[in-house]
Amino acid sequence: MGPGPRLQLCAGALRALALGRAVSRPCRGGWTSPRLQARGLRSSNPFTRRQEEEWRRRNRTALTYIAAAAVGMVGMSYAAVPLYRLYCQATGLGGTTGAGRGAERLEEMRPVRERVLKVTFNADVHAGLQWNFRPQQSEIYVVPGETALAFYKAKNPTDKPIIGISTYNVVPFEAGQYFNKIQCFCFEEQWLNPQEEVDMPVFFYIDPEFAEDPKMAKVDSITLSYTFFEAKEGQHLPLPGYQ
Repeated sequence: MGPGPRLQLCAGALRALALGRAVSRPCRGGWTSPRLQARGLRSSNPFTRRQEEEWRRRNRTALTYIAAAAVGMVGMSYAAVPLYRLYCQATGLGGTTGAGRGAERLEEMRPVRERVLKVTFNADVHAGLQWNFRPQQSEIYVVPGETALAFYKAKNPTDKPIIGISTYNVVPFEAGQYFNKIQCFCFEEQWLNPQEEVDMPVFFYIDPEFAEDPKMAKVDSITLSYTFFEAKEGQHLPLPGYQ
């Protein structure tokens, strides 16, 4: 077929475009640019309808995968804190304290008097939380197998109520499995009204097995550190079974 029919078909497509109408099919012989159509020339790289549909299908599939990956990453970011906490509590990694063993364990414990440990306390506040947070004592001395009580103080200096929630860790990390909290404020929402100030107790003990661990032979000081973040109202993180 000569150039005449092709030019006639392409001219019809150009007229449709000029009138703002959609072109339902390409010029005969494949998709061509308006400049090539005006010259009656065929594109050297024809793009058929079937190829166009396949290209669009692949794009939709790729976009679906990208969207699913984005949703998964957002979900994992929300789950990261409780999952990390539960994992560390089970393994003792990351300086997470061990689980208390109840009143029976406290009754049967025998203090290891010859092993005196210094416990220091640290307090941090995330940049997004407008609280004043500090330990009421810088350090105390304890022995494995003996309970101890320490206090932190938190104040909301703003003119609006704020809910905070804290995480914690122990340094050195290896000592975390022996640091048992009987009562504390970690992973629990703390509501402070404007200008309200509260005392937050931490009741704990160092397991007597600490003194029997060769890896703890040179450890004479332990740091308990808490960090407060702002929590959304109504958000509840899963709590450890011993709290």
